[in-house]
Amino acid sequence: MKYILLMCGTKAGVNTYHAWSQKDIEAHMAVLRGINKDLTESGEFVATQGLAEPGEAKVVRGEKNGMPVTDGIFPESKEFLLGYWIIDVATPERAHAIAGRISAAPGPGGVPTNMAIEVRRFAAHG
Repeated sequence: MKYILLMCGTKAGVNTYHAWSQKDIEAHMAVLRGINKDLTESGEFVATQGLAEPGEAKVVRGEKNGMPVTDGIFPESKEFLLGYWIIDVATPERAHAIAGRISAAPGPGGVPTNMAIEVRRFAAHG
């Protein structure tokens, strides 16, 4: 079963991340790279990608005349998609376990970030 694991945050949260020390950022990223390596070795890895800064985000809607209408920059409380993992695992519990590992990646001082990771199964085709 394929799942997408969505890492979301707020502009305030992104600003806090930018204030982390280089050592804390490197430790955090090392754990995430280790998770990716483990998933690749187990055959569960499909894809991952971080996204550009939230300040670049726009929501686009069409109008009757076909011209796009954009919305953004968003208020502080608005959540942004920061990045994602696509995994192919045998059970929902395995997807949850992987999301838990991502959420537990260290933040400042090695304390787990406990960032919420939304777990969504890909819809069945039919």
